[in-house]
Amino acid sequence: MRKIFAGLFCLLLCSSAFAQTDRKALASEVKTEFLHAWNGYKKYAWGNDDLKPLSKSFHNWYAEPLLMTPVDALDTMYVMGFKKEADDTRKYITENLNFNKDFDVQNFEITIRLLGGLLTNYQITGDNKLLAMADDLGTRLLPVFESPTGLPYRYVNLRTGKTRGEVTNPAETGTLILEFGTLSKLTGKPIYYEKAKRALVETYKRRSPIGLVGTNINVETGKWTNPDSHVSAEIDSYYEYLLKCSRLFGDKDCQSMWEDSIGKINTYLADEGENMSRKNVNGPVIVGDLWYGHADMNTGKRTETTTGALDAFFPALLALDGDLNRARALQDSMFKMWQVNGIEPEVYNYKTGVVEHAGYPLRPEIIESTYYLYQFTKDPKYLAMGEHIWRDFVKYCRTDVGYAHLKSVVTKEKADAMQSFVFAETFKYFYLLFSTENKLDVKSVVFNTEAHPIRKTWK
Repeated sequence: MRKIFAGLFCLLLCSSAFAQTDRKALASEVKTEFLHAWNGYKKYAWGNDDLKPLSKSFHNWYAEPLLMTPVDALDTMYVMGFKKEADDTRKYITENLNFNKDFDVQNFEITIRLLGGLLTNYQITGDNKLLAMADDLGTRLLPVFESPTGLPYRYVNLRTGKTRGEVTNPAETGTLILEFGTLSKLTGKPIYYEKAKRALVETYKRRSPIGLVGTNINVETGKWTNPDSHVSAEIDSYYEYLLKCSRLFGDKDCQSMWEDSIGKINTYLADEGENMSRKNVNGPVIVGDLWYGHADMNTGKRTETTTGALDAFFPALLALDGDLNRARALQDSMFKMWQVNGIEPEVYNYKTGVVEHAGYPLRPEIIESTYYLYQFTKDPKYLAMGEHIWRDFVKYCRTDVGYAHLKSVVTKEKADAMQSFVFAETFKYFYLLFSTENKLDVKSVVFNTEAHPIRKTWK
């Protein structure tokens, strides 16, 4: 049954009808929908962090706005060719955004969204104001690294430098090197690279005897507080940055850490083969050749058979590493998960077929992996897959002023939120997949985890 289902699935996607995807029309649609959501933000949330598309109001992360959406959206505007809109937005950012704020921010989120966005847009435009702002922000974030272990605290006050949040996770300790490293190269200040690299190394050094990391760690003691190991939330981008650090900076330590880590991931976290055919209690049989589950970091014992929207980044990482067989198999599994309800859930049990967390906050990871796989294989199957995902995305998430999270992929009830990453990542990866005009691809840039493209412009 598994082979029959897989064969029909391949036949469907590889048919000549699907191979004739109208990329030009789809790219145009993506640009139109980007502007639809952007204009909704401008009308109802301008100067604030995020649009609330159902109430037509806004949301700010902290006591004052930090222009999350404008900064996150800016390089996508340049990529899509909206130069005038981008230039006007850039001017607004440089004239209105400052980081001398007396409140605590989450270092990880500020780094990937704002620091990454400022650096990328500096590279695109050459606007020195953006680099100066990035340098100022980087300086204000540096106190997070002043722990006994060198692992960063989660939060820092932008004005006082006071830190808090000693219990953190590998994603927050290890997803800093691309942004801080780029800032170091562009400013000539070694401290940025050194601090972020140490944090990455200290995370790796605390892997278990079988080579896995856990979900939570105390930065003051260096002890794990949650031994659950996986490639999902709170760990995911740690692995991403090990590989991307080696590619962007030619860092051999990062390459070595990645090569060791991916071997352990495939040994202890991968679920593959015939025993992955299970009856879905909510409907159809879901047959996947490859999934990645959870295991105890110390014993390797399987603890959960769950995956979800965030895990869908992993096919892209496998493809970037050159493991196209696993990348293809895992992407097929992720797409099947998407098809169960027409939108992927936050958490899905691939063994039982149960949706364990039904929310969908407009996540980009599955389309990111679709884009990577098309880039590396040129297989029209991935254009067809991308079009399928795009149609569902528009059908279920579009509102009259933007795009909305879903409370449940089962009921399709919307939630009143639209985070900035829909501009930075989701729309961008859709556009990059379909566009035949842009020269931005995974071989010429390294995308940070917020999809801000970074070029190696230094020697």
